[in-house]
Amino acid sequence: MTTRYHPVLVALHWIVALMIFMALVVGGPMLAEMDNADPEKLTGMTGHMIWGMTVGVLIILRLITRFVTNKPRKADAGNTALNTLAGLAHWALYLLIAAMVVSGLIMAINADLFAIAFGGSGQALPTDLMIYPARAAHGMIATLLSALILLHIGGWAFHQFILKDRLFGRMWFGKRKVSSETEETPQALKA
Repeated sequence: MTTRYHPVLVALHWIVALMIFMALVVGGPMLAEMDNADPEKLTGMTGHMIWGMTVGVLIILRLITRFVTNKPRKADAGNTALNTLAGLAHWALYLLIAAMVVSGLIMAINADLFAIAFGGSGQALPTDLMIYPARAAHGMIATLLSALILLHIGGWAFHQFILKDRLFGRMWFGKRKVSSETEETPQALKA
């Protein structure tokens, strides 16, 4: 067992986290407020599409890295229900991120956004993207993902300030101590 996640996994975690934050807080809301006839919207939409596809590729790389590298033992919140909820929440993050990417791709295909943004078709953006069910799904998934991210941050705060087990160190850079023990204790993480 190791005390930290692999540095590639750590890097991908923080890069994807920053990219998702930017997409959810800046890109999406800003684009939603712009009129589709505004020429700047096409530029923003093109960037948002590239950004989203990049997140999709990085999350796949993150999953692969997660499966092929050594990981620390599962975190213990001292409560079976919380431990189960944490595991489900982490997989739900992957699922919602994938759903965001897929719903964005479906919307782009349905609205012919690839031809408009990258193919030089000269077509204008559709007057209202909300006519596409994938656009409504994209918005709902964004709301669910935002809520789950807040729950994830709440879990970190619980570990950091209530349990004081320094769980954050597992998802940060530094020496990856290897233990011959089958399970590491929270005290081993504090070292």
